[in-house]
Amino acid sequence: MSRQDAEQVVVTERRGAVAIVRMNRPRYRNAQNSAMTYALDDAFYEAVSDDAVKAIVLAGAGDHFSAGHDIGSPGRDTDRSFPRRAQLWWDHVGRAGAEQRIAREAEVYVGMCRRWRELPKPTIAMVQGACVAGALMLAWSCDLIVASDDAFFADPVVRMGIPGVEYFAHPWVMGPRFAKELLFTGERFGAERALSLGMVNRVVPRAELEESTLALADRIAEMPRLGLALTKKAVNQAEDLMGLQSGIDSVFGLHHVAHAHNAEVGGDHLAGHDARSMRAQSA
Repeated sequence: MSRQDAEQVVVTERRGAVAIVRMNRPRYRNAQNSAMTYALDDAFYEAVSDDAVKAIVLAGAGDHFSAGHDIGSPGRDTDRSFPRRAQLWWDHVGRAGAEQRIAREAEVYVGMCRRWRELPKPTIAMVQGACVAGALMLAWSCDLIVASDDAFFADPVVRMGIPGVEYFAHPWVMGPRFAKELLFTGERFGAERALSLGMVNRVVPRAELEESTLALADRIAEMPRLGLALTKKAVNQAEDLMGLQSGIDSVFGLHHVAHAHNAEVGGDHLAGHDARSMRAQSA
């Protein structure tokens, strides 16, 4: 089955007890705009509500999982209103300064990632090619990550003067020392390095990525639904006791200090960067 919306930015299909939720903007390396965010939320909600679905795979169409937040495609939609689901903030459209940026980013970035992390069914990110900046947040919201051997990861936003993407899970998913290296340099690192850091669960050949991921999802789907949900909550709660949620909140404030500084001294909250310049400098 396919999820239909005006732009078809997300499509879904069923493979037995597994729902595959696929970002579908391959022309723009699946850059995440708000339309995609809410389409993902719809697809996840439907998968959770379907008793026949036991596990969920998040994927990206085409050569890349995702290039992160949409900061330059023709489909960039920061000026559009969407029904708020994750935060009880005012509509960001028509607001200025921090009233606009915090309201939007608390909803579509931090709020949605937290919402998806708490889905009561196991989720697996199936990552090929680029998983950059905001795409890290999508993958990190999932319980497991299976990466192809050609996958690469990066968070180059320090180039903008910003201390990492909004859902700041870096020290928890890769350890504080490598988190600093990743952010200080903005360099890409490959799937094998991600595996050695414990950030991904498995690395497989690109040609075997979907088969291997679905085999893992099928095995998980054999477990009792409530047992999986409670186990997921148990591990998430332990991670939260290690400071994940308060860390994200504290760094979200620093993130917006950086946006405000950029806007004040340079007139652009992204410090003059766009998708092309960020891609070139993280190579």
